[in-house]
Amino acid sequence: MAATLWSVKSCLSTITRAGLRRYTTPAAANTVSKSEPQEPNGPSVHTEIPGPKSQALLKDLDAIQNTGAVQFFVDYERSSGNYLADVDGNLMLDLFTQISSVPIGYNHPRFLQALLKDENRATLINRPALSVYPPSDWGSRLKNALLSVAPPGLNQVQTMACGACSVEHSQKAMFIAYQRRQRGGQPPSPEELKSCVEGRAPGCPNLSILAFRNAFHGRTMGALAVTYTKWSHKLDFPLPDWPCASFPALQYPLDQFERENRAEEDRCLDEVREQIHAWEKKDCPVAGIIVEPIQSEGGDNHATPYFFQGLQDIAKDHEIAMMVDEVQTGCGATGKFWAHEHWDLKDAPDIVCFSKKMLTGGFFYKDHLRPQEAYRIFNTWVGDPSKLVFLEEVVNLIKEEGLLGRVEDTGSYLLNGLYDIQNKYPGILSRARGVGTYCSIDFNDSDTRDKVIDDLRQKGINLGSCGNNSIRFRPTLTLSRNHVDVFMDVFSSVVGGLKS
Repeated sequence: MAATLWSVKSCLSTITRAGLRRYTTPAAANTVSKSEPQEPNGPSVHTEIPGPKSQALLKDLDAIQNTGAVQFFVDYERSSGNYLADVDGNLMLDLFTQISSVPIGYNHPRFLQALLKDENRATLINRPALSVYPPSDWGSRLKNALLSVAPPGLNQVQTMACGACSVEHSQKAMFIAYQRRQRGGQPPSPEELKSCVEGRAPGCPNLSILAFRNAFHGRTMGALAVTYTKWSHKLDFPLPDWPCASFPALQYPLDQFERENRAEEDRCLDEVREQIHAWEKKDCPVAGIIVEPIQSEGGDNHATPYFFQGLQDIAKDHEIAMMVDEVQTGCGATGKFWAHEHWDLKDAPDIVCFSKKMLTGGFFYKDHLRPQEAYRIFNTWVGDPSKLVFLEEVVNLIKEEGLLGRVEDTGSYLLNGLYDIQNKYPGILSRARGVGTYCSIDFNDSDTRDKVIDDLRQKGINLGSCGNNSIRFRPTLTLSRNHVDVFMDVFSSVVGGLKS
């Protein structure tokens, strides 16, 4: 039997759904909630996508900014649940959901109700400088929306506006903690305080963060320093020379290549150790390691729990922080609230970043990474309280409706469908993989992949690409088997048409 990504054992438990995860109930695993928005019966396409209205709007927008990334214009008022409407009246089953950032669907009634509550009014219309002038209910909202779903072992949280700035400030937290340990807990010296203002040592030390090839952590400068994907992300930008190690390139099906994959993960772990030693010799020691549970932008590359357990051991051996970037994988997409919960780590990661489906950015972290001085991890807003209003509703719905069980069930159904069509068209499709509904499949080349994405869109299915040859699935937590059936019918037709 073909295996999913974390291990053969985890594949079997996922497919049989033995033992539901945190916040799940068996009865809710594949049940459509009465509170969900009324959806259309299926995709409905009347024009080419982008249609004439989208093209006219694109022309107007292009006069004032670069529009090279725009696919089509959306009618968000008409979008509902798992269906996205465009301005030309087309309805698409959306399996990409604003690049993995829509948790419970478009225009969910719970969000609309939250907008109407009197107690939320001030939160929705004001945006305070949270680190200086927080509202009276800020602490309770953090507890209800974020700490109630904190990764086990982490009880400190810092909100931010987006994923990239969450990564950047996480890096700062690691550097601050590293230097505090170097000083033996003593305050910085006068020389450090003076030199740092001018960007010189010793106040600005020569430190680094280790990341992995094909990693993506954001588009701001600090995040780009640990990003290793497309040229368009980094061209023309001066960036530090930091260590980069290989991420495992697993062979599929996993159950047929267990020995080879274990050797590959050992090779990558050895390379991490070598890079840490090499940068120590360069007088630029590694203060932390950053890793994605699944390298999303880089091609949906997976590793087994063994690799991540080994990575944590290396971090502990060298007394450096391990940061897990869960910007895309957090908030239930893999069938657990946090993807790293699949790894059975000895201890919690030092830092876990989040954004996208969490609706706000930020990071959880261990006590030793908490800055001791004010204004060290800071910007004007450090997030937006209104986003926690909606996140509270997401968290409550996940618990009430057992949505993680639903993700697990729907994900197995989707992945088995991908296995079937992969077996039917082995010359076109390969390497179907996934955890929960966080799935992907490869095509034989990028041109074919891109053609299929466009053909699917013209038939009412919205999907995204990643890596060189992959399509990625990033649906809502409310995706059901019925939605998968709609997709598979169209996908089979499109891939089958490539043969003719």
